[in-house]
Amino acid sequence: ASLPPQVEVSEYQLLLQESQRAGVSTLELERQYQRDENAVPPSYRLRARKGGSERRQVERQEELLSELCDNFLPGLITTSQLIVYTTTTKCDCRHGYTKARRRGYAESLCQQVYSDLVVLTDGWSISEVSGDVLAREQADKHSRCNIASFEISFYLLQVRDFVQQSGQQRPLVVTGGPCTGKTVLLAHCAQQMRSWLPDCDPVVITYFCDLSINPTPTHLLSCLCYQIGVRYHSESSSEQSTAHMDNLNICSSELQERLSSLLASMPSAEQPLVLVLDGLAHMENNAGAQILESLPCPLPPSVKLVLTVSSNRKQVLQAINPPRSPPHAGEGSGYACVQLGPVDRRPCGKMLASLLSSSGRRVTSGQQALVNRALTSCPLTLYARLLHLHTSLWHSDSDVTESSLPAGVHSSISALLDHLEQKHGSCVVARAVSYLTLSRTGLTEVELVDLLSADPGVLTERVRCIPQVAVETLLLDLRRFLIRRTVAGSRVLFWVSRHFKLVVAKRCLATREAERELHSAMADYFSGRLPCGGNQDEKRDVARTESHTSREPQSVETNSQPFVFSSSSEEVGRVNLRKVLELPHHLRESGRWGELERGLLMSLVFHQAMVRAGLLGELVAMLESEEGSPHLVFPRERALLAGVLKSCACFLQNSPLHLPSVMEANLLPYLEVFPGLQGYAREIGRERRRRGRGLGVLLCPAQLTVPSVRRLTFNAKTKNVSVREAAGTESGVVVQILDDGTAWIWKGSGWDVVRLSLICEQKELTFTGLKSSGHFILFSTQCDKLLLWDVTGPETFLQVTAESSRNAANGVEGFVASQKSVFMWWKGESFVSAFDVSNETMTHFQCHSAVTCLACSSSGVYMYCGQEEGTVAIFDTNTGSLLGTCSNSNLNAIKSIILCDDEWEMTCVDRTGGVSLWDVASKINPPRLVAESFVGGESNDVLNIDYSHGCGTLLMCQSHQVVLWDTCDWEPWDQFLAPPGKTFARALLSRGGRLFLALLDACPSVLVWSVSTGQCVLSLETSRPPRALLATASCVVGVDDGDGATAWDSETIEAAAAAPKMGLAVKEVAVERTGEFFYTSDGSRAVWRWGWGTGLPHAKFLHHGAVEKLRLSPDGVHLVTLSAGDIYVWRTGSGQNVLRVSGSAATDVLIAPNGNFGVSVSERGLSRVWKLAHGGVVCSIHPYLSDAKVSPASTFLIGRRRGDLLAASLWSGSVSKRFSRVVGSERVVAFHTLSEHPDFVVVMAASGAVYTWNVSEETLYEHFQLPRGFRCQPRDFQVSSDGSYALLSADDEAVNLLDLSRVRLCSFEAEGPVVKVHLDGSGRYVAYVCRAAAAAHVKDRARLPREEAVLAVVRLADGERIGSVRLAKSPSALVVCERRRVFVGFEDGSVGVYSILDGEESPEGREKASGRSKRCAFDGPLSCLGQARVSNSNDLHFNQGWVCAHSQCGCKPGLSVSFQFHYCESKTNT
Repeated sequence: ASLPPQVEVSEYQLLLQESQRAGVSTLELERQYQRDENAVPPSYRLRARKGGSERRQVERQEELLSELCDNFLPGLITTSQLIVYTTTTKCDCRHGYTKARRRGYAESLCQQVYSDLVVLTDGWSISEVSGDVLAREQADKHSRCNIASFEISFYLLQVRDFVQQSGQQRPLVVTGGPCTGKTVLLAHCAQQMRSWLPDCDPVVITYFCDLSINPTPTHLLSCLCYQIGVRYHSESSSEQSTAHMDNLNICSSELQERLSSLLASMPSAEQPLVLVLDGLAHMENNAGAQILESLPCPLPPSVKLVLTVSSNRKQVLQAINPPRSPPHAGEGSGYACVQLGPVDRRPCGKMLASLLSSSGRRVTSGQQALVNRALTSCPLTLYARLLHLHTSLWHSDSDVTESSLPAGVHSSISALLDHLEQKHGSCVVARAVSYLTLSRTGLTEVELVDLLSADPGVLTERVRCIPQVAVETLLLDLRRFLIRRTVAGSRVLFWVSRHFKLVVAKRCLATREAERELHSAMADYFSGRLPCGGNQDEKRDVARTESHTSREPQSVETNSQPFVFSSSSEEVGRVNLRKVLELPHHLRESGRWGELERGLLMSLVFHQAMVRAGLLGELVAMLESEEGSPHLVFPRERALLAGVLKSCACFLQNSPLHLPSVMEANLLPYLEVFPGLQGYAREIGRERRRRGRGLGVLLCPAQLTVPSVRRLTFNAKTKNVSVREAAGTESGVVVQILDDGTAWIWKGSGWDVVRLSLICEQKELTFTGLKSSGHFILFSTQCDKLLLWDVTGPETFLQVTAESSRNAANGVEGFVASQKSVFMWWKGESFVSAFDVSNETMTHFQCHSAVTCLACSSSGVYMYCGQEEGTVAIFDTNTGSLLGTCSNSNLNAIKSIILCDDEWEMTCVDRTGGVSLWDVASKINPPRLVAESFVGGESNDVLNIDYSHGCGTLLMCQSHQVVLWDTCDWEPWDQFLAPPGKTFARALLSRGGRLFLALLDACPSVLVWSVSTGQCVLSLETSRPPRALLATASCVVGVDDGDGATAWDSETIEAAAAAPKMGLAVKEVAVERTGEFFYTSDGSRAVWRWGWGTGLPHAKFLHHGAVEKLRLSPDGVHLVTLSAGDIYVWRTGSGQNVLRVSGSAATDVLIAPNGNFGVSVSERGLSRVWKLAHGGVVCSIHPYLSDAKVSPASTFLIGRRRGDLLAASLWSGSVSKRFSRVVGSERVVAFHTLSEHPDFVVVMAASGAVYTWNVSEETLYEHFQLPRGFRCQPRDFQVSSDGSYALLSADDEAVNLLDLSRVRLCSFEAEGPVVKVHLDGSGRYVAYVCRAAAAAHVKDRARLPREEAVLAVVRLADGERIGSVRLAKSPSALVVCERRRVFVGFEDGSVGVYSILDGEESPEGREKASGRSKRCAFDGPLSCLGQARVSNSNDLHFNQGWVCAHSQCGCKPGLSVSFQFHYCESKTNT
């Protein structure tokens, strides 16, 4: 037995007395113990001796083990009802516990634990940690109010007095220096607010900025708006606040307006609002000042605002408007103030004495004098707590001097770390505090143990793993300076003060390399690559090498640290929020940009975790962040991903599990433009195959819009400002001038929006306008200075000297940059100024009238000046001489001058759209007029002109039309009229010239037209109506009426517009059995033949009228169409129109299943049965049969007539079979044939009775009677080929089916109202399209940019949903074929094809879909023309037989002729 480490004085003296009385020597006992007056009560302590530290450590471990076995474990088992494992082992006294016995015991224990864990996991309902990220973060912040226990003095009373005062419409600012307890004071105040206001029901909202996972102004404003709406239980306000969460394009100004509105309307005298904001001054980029500027001034009467500001952050207080007085409370000041500062040492001394007493220690009178002097020099509560740690180690015989106590907080923290290193080891302590400091949100104890156990700087050859008890002992010594807070559901350790981070960073992380090394280790741990033990450096090097050798995105996902912990059900799972929050931070700080970009930012699994965790906004912010952009190689891909996520934010935040299908449908059209996203698309396919089911996109329908790649927001100095002028350069730089005189620059993808600030004569310049030409931008300032900036060079601005202040005041109308010179013309002036950039000299050229436009030769030698009176003057810029002039005949002002490549021809466009072509090859003779064309009048002035040299197209935009000119022949090519009631404001050609983009007055979008088809193919959405449109080398920028702009990628627009679609809504879809080709009609003259492998239409079958019906033969060889009463028979392979008959009066056409006969059904005349091969009439059927179908055996035409079901023979035409109603209610309302049972027909009666009719035997069987009130909808009635399932109806939000094999009703609930439904012919699946229920709870329908539709497929065998896909537009047709494909036709004329994956790989995979033809969709498909209709005298009728429609060809009746087809060369032919 060992001696006790400490014995009280009374007990020790009693022991000595009794020993001496018994005659026992006490000399050894007196040598072992020494009196300690610092102990409470005074005691004798065991003297330290060699080996004492090891013995004390063993004793401490024994104490911890005893505490664990005797108290902790029994209490935990009792309260938590845990499973206890007990076993009985027999030990051989001669051999003890052998290795085999130990291994057997361990294996049996592991098996027990594993089996029980499986049972517990399966029975545990894992909740999805997602959704309300703002509520989760607010709960984490609320826990902050319960963690501080510092002594708060009379400052609480000052805050209480302020809160209780009425009429205080100004904020209370708690200010003070570092470590004065500002945050602690606010935490205690938040706890006591309700007790301070007993006569009302206050709403207290706290926000600690240092706890936020996204410390940005937008996030803070969103949190405040959300909390106010939720806490006041306002349905409208909470919905609008949630709408702000969903709308990721919302800007700070809109959130500020929303917050001001909530503050003014929600709080009341009965329920006031108390806002407690801490740490605003520590937000980056002066964001705290922006938050304060957004608050109304004065505050509403029922709003109290309490915030903290450090004494050295006075600039934050300046943001409170109007300007405030110095920081003290007074009548005239704009805020009340509570000043925290160094207090008297006596409260700190009392705190120290109390802390020592609680730990059973005290200081002697001599030591107290040293403590008093130390507290006098630094009277801070944190310093007093640190002194407690130092003085608790003193003994009465300790040699204590003034140097024994560190001076100040930082020195005390450093001394504390020295003590801990001596006690626990320097490496362990240094690494532990470094990991705690570098973590983003704190670390759990388990994470800290794992990191230390895998750190090669801690492990040695003797120590291969750090025991848990060693870390717990260290944390026990740090318990007073670490707080436990809840972050995303986990209890983590965090420093109680930021000064611990500062000291640790200076002490242990002195170099950037050391910091990066630890960040890299933490990144490896959270990515799952850092197991305990082993050569970690080698493992990290291998991991990084694998990550950087490939440019294809790789996911950071391992089994030990998955992003989502899944359960047996795919619909539920728990997001690994620790990995989601920490891993991106450490990858960024360690400089592993490639792994961050490829493994996270472009990884589907990471996106899934972020969306399911409710962090969609943070994900978009990470994708759009330009931090580390020089190291990132996929800026455009990341911008596209962010744009897609923003465009689908409302849907995804309500349905996060739809992310893979949403991303696949939106990225598939752009994979050829962005090859870096191929890996992302393959990852979606792997995820679907891993799940074993889902819907894949084989053919993506045409897009309605294009996701923006960037929302440019300009943080103006004042509110309610708008863009005054905007300009862009060819290299992609966009500059905007706001009404407040500020200039903002965006250099394109990969760059942030920055403000241009120039100082001249100690004053900041105010900008009034700007112009652009080539790669130059010219700024005009309020002080009449002109500044020229070459965007391709360094950011230096060259001042251009104007001839006089009058010219500068008139403003630059425009300029042209050529070689080393810049040519400017002025508003209302008749001269041109040429500025030489190299020598900064100015030259002037005088014209006859006011200059309106200008052009220069490529060499800069010749200058062409267009003037107000329709004259063009040509100058030699070297000599300054006038070479000649020319004028158009109508004398209208010249709008634009275009020079050809060889500069031999000059084209002038006047303000009314007139074009004149001049020969200017000779510089000696006057220009010669070659051609002239005038259109329009005074009211049709040209708004803007755009010229594409590459495609030889000139665009002229007028208010009522856009005219395109072919510059090769200088003839008008086409014109596009403005929509009714709308006028054009501006138009631009796309980079390839195949499209043009236009702004319309009072239109909230930018519209895109296809030049070849004349269709409006896209609508580019903006948050506000655009007022200007700019085109750069890679982007299109729409400048809105507010203080922002929206940018779209040019190649993305081209790719989306190239997707083919019919001119009208798709009405019918017919699919070949092989599934390779399918056919669509839209009610126009054309039927398109598509191949899903290429994604393009292969041929168009053109008719002479609108197509009404479309039928495909079972073998796919023939296509029969009905158009304007004429019947066409086509060969699908060759495109031949082999037959055409006119005047058939048919209302429907059918093809027999055997492919030999065709049937034309006529409502008012005879129905005909004819040979499909040559058109010979077989027979006529007199009665009209509605909903007619040909029997599977190709023997009868079955249809309804007057409530009966009739079967007419296809050979004789006579009605030989009849299903007659027994009573009046037995009227037949629907029927369906069964291809696998040719003789049977399923019949639905009006009474709800279901029959089976054997046509050949004329026998009848009644199978089922539908319940009362449950009826069949004839338009939805479908039956599978084997008769196992019948689709009855799609009522509201349910799909109702009848299981005929088991005679039972089935109903599948949909997410919303069902608009389309189709039953798979094999009876395995049912597909339906419904309005998304995710939007059903949204009462503010304005939140949804368009109606959301969802395509879903359900397996009929067990009712399980196979998968679903979000449809971005309204469907018009739906077909499911037996090869597990779903075809959807849309209202805009496009078609989507989706594959069903159920268990095994679908018949056609992604590989075939991705290998599409490279033929450009703009070239158009092959056009096949129908035979011409003959004159009236030669019209063919059924009673004359079917013959070739060409009366002069000499063909005999019943024969077919070949037909001519060609490629489409012009719009007329298409």
